[in-house]
Amino acid sequence: MQWTKVLGLGLGAAALLGLGIILGHFAIPKKANSLAPQDLDLEILETVMGQLDAHRIRENLRELSREPHLASSPRDEDLVQLLLQRWKDPESGLDSAEASTYEVLLSFPSQEQPNVVDIVGPTGGIIHSCHRTEENVTGEQGGPDVVQPYAAYAPSGTPQGLLVYANRGAEEDFKELQTQGIKLEGTIALTRYGGVGRGAKAVNAAKHGVAGVLVYTDPADINDGLSSPDETFPNSWYLPPSGVERGSYYEYFGDPLTPYLPAVPSSFRVDLANVSGFPPIPTQPIGFQDARDLLCNLNGTLAPATWQGALGCHYRLGPGFRPDGDFPADSQVNVSVYNRLELRNSSNVLGIIRGAVEPDRYVLYGNHRDSWVHGAVDPSSGTAVLLELSRVLGTLLKKGTWRPRRSIVFASWGAEEFGLIGSTEFTEEFFNKLQERTVAYINVDISVFANATLRVQGTPPVQSVVFSATKEIRSPGPGDLSIYDNWIRYFNRSSPVYGLVPSLGSLGAGSDYAPFVHFLGISSMDIAYTYDRASAAIRLWPGQRGV
Repeated sequence: MQWTKVLGLGLGAAALLGLGIILGHFAIPKKANSLAPQDLDLEILETVMGQLDAHRIRENLRELSREPHLASSPRDEDLVQLLLQRWKDPESGLDSAEASTYEVLLSFPSQEQPNVVDIVGPTGGIIHSCHRTEENVTGEQGGPDVVQPYAAYAPSGTPQGLLVYANRGAEEDFKELQTQGIKLEGTIALTRYGGVGRGAKAVNAAKHGVAGVLVYTDPADINDGLSSPDETFPNSWYLPPSGVERGSYYEYFGDPLTPYLPAVPSSFRVDLANVSGFPPIPTQPIGFQDARDLLCNLNGTLAPATWQGALGCHYRLGPGFRPDGDFPADSQVNVSVYNRLELRNSSNVLGIIRGAVEPDRYVLYGNHRDSWVHGAVDPSSGTAVLLELSRVLGTLLKKGTWRPRRSIVFASWGAEEFGLIGSTEFTEEFFNKLQERTVAYINVDISVFANATLRVQGTPPVQSVVFSATKEIRSPGPGDLSIYDNWIRYFNRSSPVYGLVPSLGSLGAGSDYAPFVHFLGISSMDIAYTYDRASAAIRLWPGQRGV
């Protein structure tokens, strides 16, 4: 099956499910003359479902991911205007659309002084340098708007010291190093993703006197445990050896300068010196190709079995390099970080359909817009579906044949990648109104990882809504199963009342549902199509490579 067809099936199913949830449970026919709750006319529901166009979703995705669109960048602003244009279209637009702008504190690497990681020899000369940019393996990584790998909100600095391996950078990992008799003061810690949050690795390291932190993705931690680095891209869809995971290292969410207040001109701003949650020491992510050069040359005690990974060598703790390795034994690692903090304008875009019976009750459907680079999966697959849903509903609206029971608010959040900033500022600005009037928040950052099955995370009250909607919609691919029946094949649990049912995951704080759940206590869900996590089918076979 061609990749575009697979993508279309998954995106189409995600769009159908989104409509099923919104329309089947939150809407009524426009001509209804009673204030009592009513179900949507099934004929109207079928009509709406039939108007979804997978080709349009693919074209949306192609346009959205055509260029990098880092938060507050010119391309990000272009997409703001694209959304406004679509939602104000005279034939398929919504009742209203507007962009609201917040002035927020963001973090960027310096273009004049790129962040670098070097190995410095005994005489002070640089004898090895890690990659400053990722390998241009698909023709898209070398563009001028591709931001270099960096740890957002990590402070600038140029620490230098002996290298130690600190597993995942958890507090107990650093205590284990001390138990092994390793002096951490002034060292550079190499850590791998996972276990604790990104920012917590630097916080934990600093407590023990570590001067700088490097973070990498170990091949053993992806694809349910790769046996070899060779099983990454182009042999699977995971990071190639030079690939680096960008991310925010800020420990909280929302604008750092205006906690619990919207980042508008009238709000009080915290003095930058008093902001908490930033990494206390310079931190830089690297690819596992560079991590292998460092880790496989380390000296010292053999790391515990649970700390071992898949870089093709026995991991040791350090400090420093072994005498028979690629670098002189007393060589040190220098981490030069030149990140800067900037106040930038970032916009949310809201498209609103007024409810016919309860206009002051809101059903919110949203995802973020910004990405670290091109963002084809996260978040543009979600935005591509959002645009198609709003087009179909807007067309019915303009024809005068339908209006929902409650108001529907489509939202495109800004600066999510920096710490859920757009959605948090929105909830802080309209805290009381949203808390009192919002029926539910539906988050769809990633509509499609793959097309094996549905994955839903949510608060308990949404379970019956999701189960009901998934029973009414056919699953993509061969066979004639509903999304519900297909879902239960992959993720299930035993209910004492209902028997075997799909497993609904819980919500943490990984996306824009977080402020709605944790600040406002609003019932929320996050939906996506994903792969079969119990199989190795996500490794690409030769015919798929390079797609």
